[in-house]
Amino acid sequence: MTKLSRSLPLTLLLASLTVAAAALDTQSTALQVDPAQTQVEFSLGAVLHTVHGTFRLKRGEMRFDPATGAAGGELVVDATSAESGDEARDKNMHKTVLESARYPEIVFRPDRVSGKVAPQGASQVRLHGAFSIHGAEHEVEMPVDVEARDGQYRATVKFSVPFVAWGMKDPSTLFLRVEKHVDITIHTVAKVASEPRR
Repeated sequence: MTKLSRSLPLTLLLASLTVAAAALDTQSTALQVDPAQTQVEFSLGAVLHTVHGTFRLKRGEMRFDPATGAAGGELVVDATSAESGDEARDKNMHKTVLESARYPEIVFRPDRVSGKVAPQGASQVRLHGAFSIHGAEHEVEMPVDVEARDGQYRATVKFSVPFVAWGMKDPSTLFLRVEKHVDITIHTVAKVASEPRR
């Protein structure tokens, strides 16, 4: 047996392992977001007090590739579900600010994750994508705190929506002034939806 023929099996084995490792590194993770375990909270600063309220998540799924940071999927919030505990204020919010009868969904479509999501334990990453609200799409990037354990990811997201700059009506009146942005906090739980896709 020649030296070349002896080294050929080893070369093929190493090449196979390299290809397999590369395939593992480029696997994407598919996650299903649980609406029942998701809280979407908002707060709006105003003279003398801060308004607090909630939205409901309708559905959500996300995919991300740990090797490249590429992401996909969408999170869909029910705009008609927004409530702050004051019937008159909520009626005005839906009619003149959100116009939720006309724009019933708020959608976020991620396209990139910056940073590494640890398969176990805590991670801090940034999520980039397109945020659609009130009939317009806006580019956003938001910080995400993630806690991973046994195929389940608990995430907390905080970001600000400059709703007046984005074309929505300022609800301020002569006697009640409010901030021009609303702060959003999302607490959610996502589970691995299927085996990672190559």
